[in-house]
Amino acid sequence: MCVQHRVFISLLFWSIPGNAYRECLGNGTWASKINYSQCEPILDDKRKYALHYKIALIINYLGHCISVGALIVAFMLFLCLRSIRCLRNIIHWNLITTFILRNVMWFLLQMIDHNIHESNEPWCRCITTIYNYFVVTNFFWMFVEGCYLHTAIVMTYSTDKLRKWVFLFIGWCIPCPIIIAWAIGKLYYENEQCWFGKEPGKYIDYIYQGPVILVLLINFVFLFNIVRILMTKLRASTTSETIQYRKAVKATLVLLPLLGITYMLFFVNPGEDDISQIVFIYFNSFLQSFQGFFVSVFYCFLNGEVRSAARKRWHRWQDHHSLRVRVARAMSIPTSPTRISFHSIKQTAAV
Repeated sequence: MCVQHRVFISLLFWSIPGNAYRECLGNGTWASKINYSQCEPILDDKRKYALHYKIALIINYLGHCISVGALIVAFMLFLCLRSIRCLRNIIHWNLITTFILRNVMWFLLQMIDHNIHESNEPWCRCITTIYNYFVVTNFFWMFVEGCYLHTAIVMTYSTDKLRKWVFLFIGWCIPCPIIIAWAIGKLYYENEQCWFGKEPGKYIDYIYQGPVILVLLINFVFLFNIVRILMTKLRASTTSETIQYRKAVKATLVLLPLLGITYMLFFVNPGEDDISQIVFIYFNSFLQSFQGFFVSVFYCFLNGEVRSAARKRWHRWQDHHSLRVRVARAMSIPTSPTRISFHSIKQTAAV
């Protein structure tokens, strides 16, 4: 039996569902070629885009898998290393959590069958709603990162006076009414296709995309001010001009994935020519699917504070394990047929 399956690539403001399918022949087998005609928002109904679409989908799967793996490791490190639980790292931890939830929901969306998508099942709409909620929380936690850095560096405000509950409210609670308003709009005006995908001339999706664009623009202003202050401090130092610019560029590149500035590169589809479309497909797929990986590497695996705490935790575990081995060995050597020398065990443990 032949079963249709729906696939899509989720870009920033180009949620593109498409029915890539093969014709089911009379003998119950598939046709040799896949039909991509319904994937026109990204493929523009051109067969020459078929290979690029396949590669972009592979990049999406690969990037999301690598990102989820790296994000889970980073999440566990922040969970286990209690000695580094300051406000800055708690914000990193929440941002990593939103990336994990967003990527997991992306995989769930990939598993939705074409027939379910067309029938607009309630649970399917619920999955889309949850996915969009985690997308919005993801961007709001990037905004929280920008707020914290801007407050600490530009405004030189003591971070000890900042309240954790304020950032938690911004990151997790503010997206709720936004998504509720979007869901109500979808229910009454665009109640089809499991609420995924934006048709030309329909603007309900801007209910949640608008705030996302706003926080990205604010983060861009934060980034500009942070780099400006950094350059001012570097010029006041005694380091050479080359080293100053190198540090500034490095800091800027590290901040780009944290603040989500890379998403601003693809606000608008670049054009109708083939090269622009292909570049748009590949870069969008790569940057969005690997975004969580970049955040994990820069703000966890390369974080000196995290690495130092993890190293101390590892050495402490090694010392504890070595002590247990010594005690076990001492207890396995009796001083008489019936009893073990407590004094020898105490001496071994003291070592």
